[in-house]
Amino acid sequence: MDSCFSVKQEAAAMRRLRRVLFQVGLAVALVWINLLLARALYAQESVRFAVTDIVGLEELHAEYGAFQKVLSAATGLGIKFFPVSNRTAAVEALKSRKIDLVLTGPAEYIIFRARTNAYPIIGFSRPDYFAALVTMADSGITGAKDLKRKKVAFGDVGSTSKHLAPMQLVKDAGLDPLKDIQAQHVAANVGWEALKRGDVAAFGMTYSNFVVLRDKEKQLEPAAFRVIARGPDLPNDPLLAGAHVDKKIVETVRQAFLNRSPELIKALLTGKDTQKYKGMKFLTRIEDRDYDYVRAMYATIGHTQYAQFVGGN
Repeated sequence: MDSCFSVKQEAAAMRRLRRVLFQVGLAVALVWINLLLARALYAQESVRFAVTDIVGLEELHAEYGAFQKVLSAATGLGIKFFPVSNRTAAVEALKSRKIDLVLTGPAEYIIFRARTNAYPIIGFSRPDYFAALVTMADSGITGAKDLKRKKVAFGDVGSTSKHLAPMQLVKDAGLDPLKDIQAQHVAANVGWEALKRGDVAAFGMTYSNFVVLRDKEKQLEPAAFRVIARGPDLPNDPLLAGAHVDKKIVETVRQAFLNRSPELIKALLTGKDTQKYKGMKFLTRIEDRDYDYVRAMYATIGHTQYAQFVGGN
């Protein structure tokens, strides 16, 4: 009888053990299912990406399509293009959370920073990215101080290297670029021809653009041109993240640039406009104070609302 009771107890204990193991197994299975679902949802999440100097979805695909594919694969995120018509539209889109990441220039970054809480996560460095003031070698002009009361050509209004930085070179020479020179904003080819004809005394431009124009020149020798002032290397083009973007996503993107840099650079350089990045390096250590020199440029051209030194990231 004791033996029968013992068998019944053992059977009951086994049944209880099976129930416990089943419940534990079910709980473990549910945890794994939730983890897999979370990973799937994360992988399918869309991150909207804009470039401020590219207009139109077709051009975005032409210039950055290969880069988009590699970045999507490297992060596991769905990188989606969001075209913007200009930097003002880009700022508003970021403020309203229509875009998450935006690649822009140093001057544009200052505006983003002043109007939004966006912050830089990656720097797109560019070799020979600094401004120059160029004159004709036989003009008698040997320094920026000699440009007083003369016509000087610049590139697009608001351009870091074609407008703000050359204006700063004039200021650094002791002149007031708003009063002491006659500034004219023109396209690169127009300014180059105006310089050769003597219609302007100097042309403020990106140094690398000067080298390209000089190398393409058919009428004059390279020594026909003189660089009378050179600026320091300019801050990098930053990839910005909106303040609303999950920090885990931001870190995933940052690690992709760190770990897959050669692939991303190769893909980036398949575009035409992106050739400005030839010889580049992705910089993962980038801070807001790196752009204080650009803030000083805004003060130089009279836009003091962007000249405040914010500091921070």
